[in-house]
Amino acid sequence: MSTALLIIDIQNDYFPGGAMELTGSVEAGAQAGKLLDAFRKKALPVIHVQHLSTRPGAPFFVPGTQGVEIHPCVSPRKAETIIQKNFPNSFRETSLLQHLRDRQITRLVVAGMMTQMCVDSTVRAAADLGFECLLAHDACATRPLSFGGATVPAENVQTAFLAALNGLFAKLKSADELCAGL
Repeated sequence: MSTALLIIDIQNDYFPGGAMELTGSVEAGAQAGKLLDAFRKKALPVIHVQHLSTRPGAPFFVPGTQGVEIHPCVSPRKAETIIQKNFPNSFRETSLLQHLRDRQITRLVVAGMMTQMCVDSTVRAAADLGFECLLAHDACATRPLSFGGATVPAENVQTAFLAALNGLFAKLKSADELCAGL
């Protein structure tokens, strides 16, 4: 079984001072960095996904800004693949699926941001496409959400979405557990 690390949208806008700061982004980025180091040491494939917003008036991930750049905690090396996307699902209108199939990759270790949006939609799509997904629960971050006059704290959003993914769509493990299992 061939395994790759998929790092989704760990970009400057999600960190302190960015246009869409997430709760726990620094800590999640550090855990993703651990995974990246472990994959590099084992010479395993790494794929960085970078979201570029194409919506007029988009508040973040605007092409040409510092915020759209991949954060230094997971900075890509020249030999590592970068897939650019315009939608939450990293497979939608990108070369990701073909890239994985061309390399006979069947298992994905996933880290990324935002848990309830791009991580969720990408992991669900990957599982539907037949990939085994291992999600680093501590290498993901999100933000509070509001609906119907109520605000759901980021910690509860994170827990709910991780719980929904765990089992059918992915196996959830810590970054340390995933590193140890490589």
